[in-house]
Amino acid sequence: MNTLFAKTLRKLREEKGLTQKELGQRLFVTHSTIARWENATRLPDATMIPRIAKCLEVEAQELFQLAAQSEESPNVIIVDDSKIILTDGLLILEETMPKATVIGFTRPSEAIEYARANPVALAFLDIELGNTSGLDLCRTLLQINPHANVVFLTSYVGYSFDAWSTGACGFLLKPITKEAVLEQMRLLRYPISNWGGDQE
Repeated sequence: MNTLFAKTLRKLREEKGLTQKELGQRLFVTHSTIARWENATRLPDATMIPRIAKCLEVEAQELFQLAAQSEESPNVIIVDDSKIILTDGLLILEETMPKATVIGFTRPSEAIEYARANPVALAFLDIELGNTSGLDLCRTLLQINPHANVVFLTSYVGYSFDAWSTGACGFLLKPITKEAVLEQMRLLRYPISNWGGDQE
């Protein structure tokens, strides 16, 4: 079943401070129905999804897309113009997310080309990419896929304010560590299923 929808539903409900029982009361379903949706043993039908979206104040299309997503390995990219940092980052990400497809790019244009052909679930972007800004790359990736998660990588804390204005959901100082990546995985705006590692 689709665990991505289940995790997102639970996260949205908890952000609203609702229990399963309270959400069920608002949707006129039992709390056990909510539990089945959040355990990924059932999916709500097409007539219920707009009601859930309205109750949780999100776009219905977002929930429809999540419900339709398969359980294939998520695509994760890392973009950094330093080959040494890129290589080290790839090793950390592959160790942290053993079930994900992790690909690195030194050129933003190649990352954009890949993102147009493959749904990118998570992108780790250096902020300074030669003549290109990682902030601009973030905006482009989110135009291609509004449900992509973007985490910025930088050596400079001062960039963090500008980074948050792009729609990114995370920020890591280089060099990245497995522990820091795992913490970011728990904070993603759009949870990713089937990436391996510590998913609890």
